[in-house]
Amino acid sequence: MELSKRYDFILLFDVKDGNPNGDPDAGNLPRIDPETGEGIVTDVCLKRKIRNYVGLMKNDQPPYEIYVKEKAILNNTHKRAYQAIDHDLSKDTSKRKGGDRVDEARAWMCQNFFDIRTFGAVMTTTVNCGQVRGPVQLTFARSIDPIFTAEHSITRMAVTTEEEAKKQSGDNRTMGRKFTVPYGLYKAHGFVSPALAAQTGFSTSDLELLWEALINMFEYDRSATRGLMSTQHLIVFEHNTVLGNKPAQDQFSRLVVKKIDNTPIRSIDGYQILLDGAPLKRGVTTISI
Repeated sequence: MELSKRYDFILLFDVKDGNPNGDPDAGNLPRIDPETGEGIVTDVCLKRKIRNYVGLMKNDQPPYEIYVKEKAILNNTHKRAYQAIDHDLSKDTSKRKGGDRVDEARAWMCQNFFDIRTFGAVMTTTVNCGQVRGPVQLTFARSIDPIFTAEHSITRMAVTTEEEAKKQSGDNRTMGRKFTVPYGLYKAHGFVSPALAAQTGFSTSDLELLWEALINMFEYDRSATRGLMSTQHLIVFEHNTVLGNKPAQDQFSRLVVKKIDNTPIRSIDGYQILLDGAPLKRGVTTISI
């Protein structure tokens, strides 16, 4: 079924003794806002986890196949679209392969790939499947308070080459560094547009799968580097019209998260989380506007 309502949502998740989103340009340190010290997790990082969850749950099969995935060759995927609509690319003389069949190819891509009809995609490569503006958009997640980055020395009891072993007289130790956030509670905002959903085919069943992914995505993304990451709250604001009843920021301001005291926080119990002035229960909360 097509979406008939607009949705805004808030995602609250936390990390304990882990690196939620390392910055490769800074030695893989946890990302921070340099002016405030608040931690950051990019929208791309969150979308990756959603894609991985959906691909795992749906076995990466149409109509829930994943377009942006590890080791994907995008032009090869685009060629599949033209094969499906029976267009011979070898006889196509247009500068970007596809010509006047691009709209059909784009529609096929939306129909078969969950992340395209959800987040959109720029598919204007040499094999052109056009552009899609997705109905679901996410902001960067930002920590409620400034984070502290802990640095740890680690030891590997092995070396890579015989030459290294000889230099160490058989000691065979390799030293390294690991960066973690002792604890951080992060908040991200999201938006679902039914007008754009109608263009991509994003349906009510896709929306339910999105909510499911946001709740469970960290359960299937465990690693020693990321420590303990968990979705704590998903607050969904459901409007009763396509265009919505109120601005998103008016809804987001209804959630208040504040420290209970000034001691260092090491769990979500160190915060008071209020929605419209009342304590919020863990899990999914849907508010009709």
